[in-house]
Amino acid sequence: MKLVSDYFGCMVFNDTVMKETLSEDVYKSLKRTIEDGRSLNLSVANAVASAMKDWAISLGATHYTHWFQPMTGITAEKHDSFITPENGGKVIMEFSGKELVKGETDASSFPSGGLRATFEARGYTAWDATSYAFIKDGVLCIPTAFCSFGGDALDQKTPLLRSMEAINRQAMRVLKLFGNEEVTSVKTTVGPEQEYFLVDKDLFKKRKDLIYTGRTLFGEKPPKGQEVEGHYYGVIKPRVQAFMKDLDEELWKLGVPAKTEHNEAAPSQHELAPVFETTNIAADHNQLTMEIMQKIAKKHNLVCLLHEKPFEGVNGSGKHNNWSISTNTGVNLLEPGDTPQTNAQFLLFLCAVLKAVDDYQDLLRVSVASAGNDHRLGAHEAPPAVVSIFLGGELTEILEAIEKDIPYGAKEKELMRVGVHTLPKFPKDTTDRNRTSPFAFTGNKFEFRMLGSSASVSNPNTVLNTAVAEVLKQFADELETASDFEFALHELIKRVITDHKRIIFNGNGYDDKWLSEAEARGLLNLKTTPDAMPYFIKEKSVALFTAHKVYTEKEMLSRYEIYMRSYCNLINIEAKTMLDMAMKDILPAVSKYSGKLCGTLLSKKAVCKKLDCRYEQEMIEKITNLTKDAYAHVQALEKAIADADAVCAPDVRAVYYKDNVLKEMDALRKAANGLESIVSAEYWPFPTYGDLLFEV
Repeated sequence: MKLVSDYFGCMVFNDTVMKETLSEDVYKSLKRTIEDGRSLNLSVANAVASAMKDWAISLGATHYTHWFQPMTGITAEKHDSFITPENGGKVIMEFSGKELVKGETDASSFPSGGLRATFEARGYTAWDATSYAFIKDGVLCIPTAFCSFGGDALDQKTPLLRSMEAINRQAMRVLKLFGNEEVTSVKTTVGPEQEYFLVDKDLFKKRKDLIYTGRTLFGEKPPKGQEVEGHYYGVIKPRVQAFMKDLDEELWKLGVPAKTEHNEAAPSQHELAPVFETTNIAADHNQLTMEIMQKIAKKHNLVCLLHEKPFEGVNGSGKHNNWSISTNTGVNLLEPGDTPQTNAQFLLFLCAVLKAVDDYQDLLRVSVASAGNDHRLGAHEAPPAVVSIFLGGELTEILEAIEKDIPYGAKEKELMRVGVHTLPKFPKDTTDRNRTSPFAFTGNKFEFRMLGSSASVSNPNTVLNTAVAEVLKQFADELETASDFEFALHELIKRVITDHKRIIFNGNGYDDKWLSEAEARGLLNLKTTPDAMPYFIKEKSVALFTAHKVYTEKEMLSRYEIYMRSYCNLINIEAKTMLDMAMKDILPAVSKYSGKLCGTLLSKKAVCKKLDCRYEQEMIEKITNLTKDAYAHVQALEKAIADADAVCAPDVRAVYYKDNVLKEMDALRKAANGLESIVSAEYWPFPTYGDLLFEV
């Protein structure tokens, strides 16, 4: 049997392959580019391109592509072959350094928010040497940034890379103050846990809503859902296990460190978690993971659903973004150590995160905003829309002691005892975990739990990196000019705790009392995308991103327009799909069934007037009333869509969709679900929730 270690990363032009295929000088030059951000000269690029091409061809590749991440939420690629014609009708296989480092694509056909007009087509892709090239489906994929002819970022990777440079600059300043001369760079790391649903492909093909929108727009809850809590961590079904096995193998070949897999809380819901990686590589790998999940599912006659809320009344899917910050010498700056109360460096970086999350809670909420995620946030399956930080008992007590200038009495770690002598005793963690917190400290990292399952992790990490970079800059500015570093450090930490302790909440985020308390604390509760998005272009936000050169103001305005248009477009598609299903499938099926009932009623009365016909009579009456109600909401939804289309400004239209179109969609859904609950299964036109959730 082939060992995983034998084929892990076999389709990746990784460090091992570079050492084997590049000369020592070329390898060292490329490593300086990757690790220190130095520019790459053309001769080195040519040597790398030649080696990369030979390696790719040896593994069966015939084409290459600049693999990039436009603001569509998915990746993009244009394939070019390696062939170059020669005299005599022959071809040779070539790939130059120029083709490696720069590509050209049509920038007018991707979302640009006004940065590109239709007639302004030129755009560029630029090689991101920090993320390894890989082979997928016989094509050499080169991770790249994507920008317009004028240099504006049109993708999600470029701002992320800029934010990583920003936090590196400011963290290095702070570390120098602590005498860390051996550190040459600081990077953030991420491990994104990916939740998803698997449904039978044949059933999926019978649901227009799943095909067009990725979620069910109609559907009555089945008699059994997730009430008995038997699916979570339960035995994985053979069909799902086979899918997971193939998924792991494919991901491992591509160098994606898929680690943990299990059943999630809802029926047919599952999760995959990788090992931590540098943030931009983790973002690339998560995009690959979502793509490969959907591809492998089809091989097993399944469909992988990545929508945040595929089924109403059933837990939705998120993506937990485990974020930390480390030095190139291997030190995790969010590692408390055995005595966090005396670890001043840790406390300062912890305070930087506290202040950043408090100061820019609006931007963190914006970074996870989408039409799909709006259905999930605030329900009892995901954090509320209010951003807060969970620290746990020990760290909270340490910060309180610092704030009050009183000694902290460290507690000896308690041993876990479960009452069975044969089981081992082990140290109890100093803090519990909080599944209801949007931003929870979990030992040596923060788990940002608000992300939706289909989203790229680039946007949230761009915001997080930049916000923390800004606070570290403020800290460095203050401490670099202090005459007494130790005293200034203590006073700074104490002041930050006092000023930003409102963001710390260790309780139940699902409790309605918390929302009232959060409001009293002055925390924002931005429930929907139209509520949140305007904060992205406020003066304070523009100042943050432009100061650290993560976005230009023009890029921010373009993204604001893109996100608002995307919100409107998604709801518009959902609303029109509802109308199509209601008019062409549901109402005709109901009419046919009610006709059958009427025929049965007349037949029974014709045979004998004394026969009990209450069932038919009452059902006909119920169906008639619900059908009348459903058709009225069809007409109201048609009008709401038409009225929304008449609104030109994307931000105003988004609010209209939120307040009016979604309202009519909910009303139509309620009426149709009522019909589903009483219409014979023989006549109902779609697979039910019971079919979809329990047929895998």
